[in-house]
Amino acid sequence: MEWIDQAIIIGSRKHGEKASIVQMLTKNHGKHAGLLSGGSTSSKRHLVEPGNYVSANWRGRLPEHLGRVNIELERSFGAVILGEPKKLAALNSICEIILLVLPERESHNEIFMATLFLLQNMANEQDDIWLALYVRWELGLLGALGFGLQLSTCAVTGQTNNLAYVSPKTGRAVTMDIGLPYKDQLFVLPDFLSNGERNHGNASYKDIVNGAKLTGYFLEKHVFATLNKTLPPMRNRFFDLMNKEI
Repeated sequence: MEWIDQAIIIGSRKHGEKASIVQMLTKNHGKHAGLLSGGSTSSKRHLVEPGNYVSANWRGRLPEHLGRVNIELERSFGAVILGEPKKLAALNSICEIILLVLPERESHNEIFMATLFLLQNMANEQDDIWLALYVRWELGLLGALGFGLQLSTCAVTGQTNNLAYVSPKTGRAVTMDIGLPYKDQLFVLPDFLSNGERNHGNASYKDIVNGAKLTGYFLEKHVFATLNKTLPPMRNRFFDLMNKEI
């Protein structure tokens, strides 16, 4: 069996003297591993850096086998952001989350495309729009795994305007008037996550942190708890860095 696909490197480990087992998020074949001959040598080590966007050619006698993979580098996002602590922590968080929660070899094209779009924006030095896109990425991951939040209408009134809070029990939004008496028990809903708001460039650091508290809670509750795990350390490190910006 053989396939060629676009892929993002999300991890690798040395295997034997010179080879590496490479973990990839592929466009059409989901999270998939393969053995790269010479992957731990100086001539190929750069190919398996997390965040690399590659063309992957996988071969295996049977679909369930580890198989061997050859990769050609298309773009190294990790190299672009190496000197930026927040971006590097975010990249490591993305890779750790994908490794932990996505099932093997189950196609999630929408997650691949969202991850690629996020990495492309992280590599853009012009603005910090990627911060809001990261939170959106976690929100989209929840939806793709079957735990989407309902943030476009008020759970009580049906209104689509003035949404301000989210219930930790239901994952549904409520308006300012409805939620204000219970605000200490609710999550703040930042504007860039409500009503399909796409003006991510206006999101403040406080908005980003509020959004991350929201998505992090539901990721831990619905996804990581079922795996008997907690949010990965690099995800926590990333938002520790964000908290310092407030």
